[in-house]
Amino acid sequence: MGTPTTWQDMTARRLWRHGLAVPGDSAADVVSAMCGAHAQVMSAAELSVGLRLKGADRTHVRSALWDTHELIKTFGPRGTVHLLPARELPLWAAALDAAERAGNPKVFHQGLLTPEQVQELVVAVTEILADQELTVDELTEALAAHAGPWAADRVMDAFQDKWPRWRAATQTLANRGALCFGPTRGRKVTYTSPRRWLPGFAPADTDTALAHVVLSYLRAYGPATPQHFAQWTATPKRWASALFASLEGRIEPVEVEGAVAYRVAGDVEAAPGPVPEVLLLPYFDAYTVGAHPREVVFPGAAHRRALAGSQAGNYPVLYLDGVAAGVWHQRRSGRRLDVTVEALVPLSAARREAVAERVERIGGVLEAVPRLSFDTITVGPHA
Repeated sequence: MGTPTTWQDMTARRLWRHGLAVPGDSAADVVSAMCGAHAQVMSAAELSVGLRLKGADRTHVRSALWDTHELIKTFGPRGTVHLLPARELPLWAAALDAAERAGNPKVFHQGLLTPEQVQELVVAVTEILADQELTVDELTEALAAHAGPWAADRVMDAFQDKWPRWRAATQTLANRGALCFGPTRGRKVTYTSPRRWLPGFAPADTDTALAHVVLSYLRAYGPATPQHFAQWTATPKRWASALFASLEGRIEPVEVEGAVAYRVAGDVEAAPGPVPEVLLLPYFDAYTVGAHPREVVFPGAAHRRALAGSQAGNYPVLYLDGVAAGVWHQRRSGRRLDVTVEALVPLSAARREAVAERVERIGGVLEAVPRLSFDTITVGPHA
């Protein structure tokens, strides 16, 4: 077992590896180090990535996504929308497909599709989107003509509505390389083929892909347990434990304040310098979602205030030395960005000034003029 260490040391190392101590130059490198940026709310993704880039604003993130295609918007861990590095997409696709298969087979595709129908959709969507971007309605119409009317049957329960049958396989279609997100058209989502930006794209070998994701995860969030990885990927704990066991020799156990967790074998590098005393990270920031143990990262009152049950990411978080110490909220009106910070511990004058500097940086990334106040936040999660 590796030399014992402390959670304080590991927290400092995580902040450096996430680009939160010293920002990076490349959007692809930053997102790779984060193991993907949650992008269900695109403005939050732009802020997550932008805060980790030197002198960047949200236009730099958008350019990396839609101009240079360093990033791909697709389905990531837990089946949620993420930005992923384009160069790693073959690995992520194969690993996420394996993770999806490891879930409960009784709810796979909500019981609406047979394996044969899913494969028909993979072939059809690959052909349909080969050189174009289509909205959901346009793709539904094309699939009805290409695969058959069954693909468009409105049988999938969603948001008090019924969606076309094929949409039950949207995540699988992404994991198998048939689609990713295209640029929005007004307020409408579009899908396209990742092969338009990655010629010859195909999912990688499954074992190679799973090893890549586990090792990347442990570099970013380790030391961590199979249970932490299972929560991060929304997979069964037994499956995650077997996956960790299969990587014996490439990962190793280490004791952290009496707890046993895993790191990449030989990965003993400490944080190379001091960490930022104050951070303000947005909704579903990768550091917030992936960092464990929760009782260490969200101690005391922060566990009740900054988490929704045990789920992280529902609130933007104020961190002091990498540990949750409050929440914050933003409200935009034109160019004005009102930022309210609710601290759960007393803040010295120096820390209040550091919060103000962070708010200015947030305003810079979001191309807004910020105004800071310290107060109790009354809105709920996702507000």
